[in-house]
Amino acid sequence: MAKSKIRYVCQACGSVHPRWAGRCDGCGEWNTLSEEMDDSAPLGSKASNTNKRSAKRIEFVPLKGEREQAPRVTTGIDEFDRVTGGGLVEGSAILIGGDPGIGKSTLLLQVMAAIAKKAPVAYISGEEAIDQVRMRASRLGVADAPVQLAAATNLRNIIATLEAPDGPKVAVIDSIQTMFIDALDSAPGTVGQVRACAQELIRVAKRNGVCVLIVGHVTKEGAIAGPRVLEHMVDTVLYFEGERGHQFRILRGVKNRFGATDEIGVFDMTEQGLMEVPNPSELFLADRQDGIAGAVVFAGIEGSRPMLVEIQALVAPSPLATPRRAVVGWDSSRLAMVLAVLEARAGFSLSGNDVYLNVAGGLRINEPAADLAVAAALISSLSQTPVPSDMVVFGEIGLSGEVRAVSQMDARLKEAEKLGFASSLTPKRRGDKKSKTKGLRRIELPDLLGLENLFGENGLGNQLQNLAGA
Repeated sequence: MAKSKIRYVCQACGSVHPRWAGRCDGCGEWNTLSEEMDDSAPLGSKASNTNKRSAKRIEFVPLKGEREQAPRVTTGIDEFDRVTGGGLVEGSAILIGGDPGIGKSTLLLQVMAAIAKKAPVAYISGEEAIDQVRMRASRLGVADAPVQLAAATNLRNIIATLEAPDGPKVAVIDSIQTMFIDALDSAPGTVGQVRACAQELIRVAKRNGVCVLIVGHVTKEGAIAGPRVLEHMVDTVLYFEGERGHQFRILRGVKNRFGATDEIGVFDMTEQGLMEVPNPSELFLADRQDGIAGAVVFAGIEGSRPMLVEIQALVAPSPLATPRRAVVGWDSSRLAMVLAVLEARAGFSLSGNDVYLNVAGGLRINEPAADLAVAAALISSLSQTPVPSDMVVFGEIGLSGEVRAVSQMDARLKEAEKLGFASSLTPKRRGDKKSKTKGLRRIELPDLLGLENLFGENGLGNQLQNLAGA
């Protein structure tokens, strides 16, 4: 069998080179050539020697198949099943990324132990020895689970194991950066090795109906290391997030061909492993204090789940010529926009103050519906006027100072009412829609000029009561 040819492809323009060079002749970029195999056939396949010029007409099939769809493999871990869309799909490839030590291996070991009761599973580690994985399993209390464990990095041997008749139905590869194909001369973790290994694993998953969970390292920017095409190749991309100083961990789905995106699962890191958090809103608000200026409860939506979280702001006079702007858990450019709108449209002077913004609990908020909550927290800290502890705030702010309606307003208000909140500061509803929450007092703001009235001399609580009774 002839050995696969090696070529070098520029990651910037796609031009192909017969040998490696520091600079691409096509686009002039430096250090963009990566090693790839010039053979699209799977490893060990006889098709690698077929005539490339011969062509065969493909056969088309109708959209509706005669065979029923295979049922999903549920893990029994509700937070994990929620993010994956209801369970694992047969023949799917799932990529899981996260910071080092955040708990990726712990989560997957617990998932494999739960699935092992229903189907044969395998955990293949390329980073840890077998005894190290056994120590973790003993600490998590899953040492008795029938999980097939192995330590291997040669992808050719791993593929032969997965293709065996008695092979596993679900397999974990931990991690893709440690795997290598012996047909490539580059070291494990390089762009060429990561892409080729992922491509072969996906082929095995589709051809044999094996669900493959691939662990991927992340860069210092937070993106999964390796070529960006890796996220396009797999069916599902999950990010395991969390602050080191908090015990909460967030499993976020950023891509899912079999379910909703932006869905999250919340876990609590304990000595016995990761525990599910069925009611994240109550947990994120557990340590909240009443009567503190600059603290506002935001009613957000994460995927299909409404979630309440506290946003904290601190505005203080700055001794520096350029005041500081520090943000944790929110977009810093979005904060700069809110500050500019508050100064230009609402008349609040914030340019000479240091501004610190924090989302309590280590959660990261991405939706623009948090604009009004951030603005209320900033003005509350600036005026030293506490926001009522039984109030939730949400709404999007435009550059002209208007407060725009956001999606799923009823779901946000229902979650707030369920947790005992009595009032809300929201934008006006679109059209003639009526609120479905009758026990929640609503104050609607058409624009940011209303904030100046709310934070008056009489205090925010009295002003809200007057507006609610009007």
